[in-house]
Parts: sequence; structure tokens; C-alpha cells
Amino acid sequence: MPGGQVEEGESLAQAAIRETREEAGIDIEIVRFCGIYQNVSAGICNTLFLAKQVDGELTTTEEALEVGYFPIKDALQMVTWKNFRERIEKCLDASQQPFYVEF
Repeated sequence: MPGGQVEEGESLAQAAIRETREEAGIDIEIVRFCGIYQNVSAGICNTLFLAKQVDGELTTTEEALEVGYFPIKDALQMVTWKNFRERIEKCLDASQQPFYVEF
């Protein structure tokens, strides 16, 4: 799950596209806005989008030591960090969108 900070003069969607290119080597097209996860105590808002690859090749970087495409069931089993599995599940379920989750 690529991520990072929005740069001055950049939209949230533009930041998602840039961060994905920087971290995984691919260009994406945003399919839809999914929702927001807010870590209230840390003052962090994560904006989540669903996207599809439109160009480039997956490549590892300093920020993405492993990259790949996996069946959803397998991918969800691989995701064990904090609430990231829940985030992915919400992004894949349009009936739960848009969502706003505080933690």
C-alpha cells in the first residue's frame, strides 16, 4: 500500500499517483475515492483510493522491498500490519464507501 505526504500544490489524488510511481514503479489511474482513516492521537489522515495500473512495471524500491500482484484472498492473508487488512477490505467493498474511521 503506497503512501506518503501530499506536497504543496498537489491534490490528494495526485499525491496517490505520485507516491505509487515513486514506491512501486507503476503509473495508476484512480478508479474511485474509498474513504479516510484518521489516527486522531498522531494527527494523521490517510485517504484511500481504489486504482488500476495503466503503465510501468512493478519494481522494488527502498520503500517497497517486495512488490507483486496476488489473488485477493492470498493478499489479505499477507497483510498483517496494524489495520491495513481492514483498510483493503473496505476499499474492495463499495457498499461500505465512503467510509470515515477514527482510531
